[in-house]
Amino acid sequence: MAQERLGRIERRLAAILAAEVAGYSRLMHHDEETTHTKLTVLLAEAVDPTIAEHSGRIVKNTGDGFLAEFPSAVEALRAAMVFQARVRELTAGAPEDRRIAFRVGINIGDVIVEPHDIFGDGVNIAARLESVAAPGGICISSAVYDQVQGKFGDRFADIGEQNLKNIGRPVRAYAVVLDGFGTAALSPGAGSSALSPPRLSIIVLPFANLSDDPGQDYFVDGVTESLTTDLSRISGSFVIGRHTAFAYKGKAIDLKQIGRELNVRYVLKGSMQGAGDRLRVNVQLVDAETSAHLWADRFDKPVADLFDMQDEIVSRLANTLDAQLTEQEARRSERSPHPNSMDLYFRGKALLHKGWTLEGVPQARTIFERAVTLDPKNVDAMVWMAGADLMLGASYLDDATSEHYAVAEATSIRALCLAPNHAYAHLALGCALMCTNRAAQGIAEFERALTLDHNLAEAHAQIGGAKLYMGRGAQTVTHINEALRLSPRDIFGHRWLMIAGFAKLQLNEDAEAVCWFRRSIEANRNDVNAHFGLAAALALLGSLDEAKAAAKAIFALVPSFTIRRFRDGACSDNPIYLAKRERVYQGLRLAEVPDG
Repeated sequence: MAQERLGRIERRLAAILAAEVAGYSRLMHHDEETTHTKLTVLLAEAVDPTIAEHSGRIVKNTGDGFLAEFPSAVEALRAAMVFQARVRELTAGAPEDRRIAFRVGINIGDVIVEPHDIFGDGVNIAARLESVAAPGGICISSAVYDQVQGKFGDRFADIGEQNLKNIGRPVRAYAVVLDGFGTAALSPGAGSSALSPPRLSIIVLPFANLSDDPGQDYFVDGVTESLTTDLSRISGSFVIGRHTAFAYKGKAIDLKQIGRELNVRYVLKGSMQGAGDRLRVNVQLVDAETSAHLWADRFDKPVADLFDMQDEIVSRLANTLDAQLTEQEARRSERSPHPNSMDLYFRGKALLHKGWTLEGVPQARTIFERAVTLDPKNVDAMVWMAGADLMLGASYLDDATSEHYAVAEATSIRALCLAPNHAYAHLALGCALMCTNRAAQGIAEFERALTLDHNLAEAHAQIGGAKLYMGRGAQTVTHINEALRLSPRDIFGHRWLMIAGFAKLQLNEDAEAVCWFRRSIEANRNDVNAHFGLAAALALLGSLDEAKAAAKAIFALVPSFTIRRFRDGACSDNPIYLAKRERVYQGLRLAEVPDG
């Protein structure tokens, strides 16, 4: 009989989530009925539906908590993060000593399954990790971390090996840094009492309304809320939620204290003031650890449609801050003697942000490749590695243009397999398609990227480039101007200006082409495309001496450049595109560029 019973034991691998109300006995002692009612409501409105939505099931309720299982660690962590955020929202108005908060522990293990319970060492570890977490926090085992790393940004703090009660071996654990959650990510007595703020962690404090019209508060608050949302789209960012941020509205605050309370690296603060028919916006990015001002800027806009203006202000700030935060993180990573994958990612990205140089792009590509080698799931590094290959293909450094584009396409697809909703991965794939005679497919990818991130100015510019390759250069400048409106000082803006120049050449508007190419060169003198575009345009206008001088700049950058290499790099077989390129070849010959 014993053998028969053992044969019916069901086992399976599962992600186990253990949760318990912090201070439950104290809460019940203070007010049994109210605590019971509040807990019942939280379970019904926040916990139960969230677990079901993420393919989990509650195995049993324990009075002061519950035990749940999931088919994957990713779904278990997603569910925990969602219901913890929802619980915080639902209890936000309660006094601190009466507030219900769950501690959560998550582990992966082989469990024994019964209809109304699960058993095993994996369950016990999850329960013990729950006791390590702080009220409102989540603690995961290294087994879970291995499964979820790279899928939630930089939200994990290594808290070392934990000696858990009745567990015979130390368990390496990680605290999950939650949106709007402070530094108390561990319970008292756990292995560490303080955590380093995650990379790109920032709070957008409510902007101050300095105008005499209190009715403008709604507009100022709208900018704060929209900027919080848009910054969260920056890959790898950790942005404190708006509800937490607005708790500081109108208060005299110590920025260092905010950094400690919320465990963030950066604080963005700002003000708005109307003066006549203009609106002035001042912003400052502050290091939360030192209170040092890292960056400041001012935006002056004519007052038109307030909502359109709000969108433009937010888009410009989000694009500018992306570059600023990358630079700050790169500086931090340079101090690390043993850089990890994300350190290298920021270094490579910052190198490209300094300007498109023919030395810097290959160097950045090598750094991204090292990052991906260290962490094959680092999608951000993967996408920027593809971007570097695209840049190499467009630089005419060698005769391997098609090979560079092919590698970029393969890398982009690989990134999208890991992160299907990664806006920059869609952008990179779109560029690879566009540059290999598939402009319409490229536009579809750019539009998908904009759906995911409406501030992605580069996608607007590349749609303009795709229209050029489709022989529709008359439509190109509209898209370029939209990109420049969203990000007027973009580090890659010189490329957009160059695309507009070639669109004007396609339209036989050579004098206007010269203006666009000159603007591109002023923004970045290291892009060979702008130089040979300028040389061709000047020659077609009859300014041969200037054209020849412009051609010399081509050879200073790429000594082996020839018209043949440029011809072989044609991105489309569209007859209008090809016919108009003949004018460029003609201009280059007049400027004494060799045919090759």
